Amino acid sequence: MNPDGPNSSAGVPPTVTGACPELAEGPSRPHTSISASAVATFLGIGHLHPGPGTWASVATVLLWAAIAYALPPSQRTPTAMALTVLIILIGIPAATRVSRASGGKDPQFVVIDEVAGQLIALIAVPLSWKSFLVGLILFRVFDIVKPPPVRQLERLPEGTGIMLDDVAAGILAYISIHLLLHFRLLNS
Repeated sequence: MNPDGPNSSAGVPPTVTGACPELAEGPSRPHTSISASAVATFLGIGHLHPGPGTWASVATVLLWAAIAYALPPSQRTPTAMALTVLIILIGIPAATRVSRASGGKDPQFVVIDEVAGQLIALIAVPLSWKSFLVGLILFRVFDIVKPPPVRQLERLPEGTGIMLDDVAAGILAYISIHLLLHFRLLNS
């Protein structure tokens, strides 16, 4: 009888099985923490189906809209930029840990990369449903199609590749939406 309980193994750290069922257990795969799983899955949104990346993008648009409307106009762009940098900085190690634990290169349930990319697409856009919808559509298209250099960045190792391909897709969406706004092809 094990003194630590019927389901524990002496000397083996606890795993996060309920928070992230896709994570494989066993001696050949590292374990992940609840915090890494929460960040990587954007508080569990990565477990929604179908299309966890789209769910994460929609949640990001809605969350950013709520934050942006509460901020004075002069603080919106710097806040979006600061949040993006923060998400990237915490997203890379979280995505690395969770992808290692799952055994997959870029598991579908890791969606913190979509959060960063989608937020980039919304930097300095007018607060209107049209701008938000176009930003969402453009980001998802670039993220799914992965034109150069998006596909090449995906090949970078671990969390860096997971995050940076979506950052590039977000930058392409950002450029596209601002061109549409500049040439008045998108009215806010």
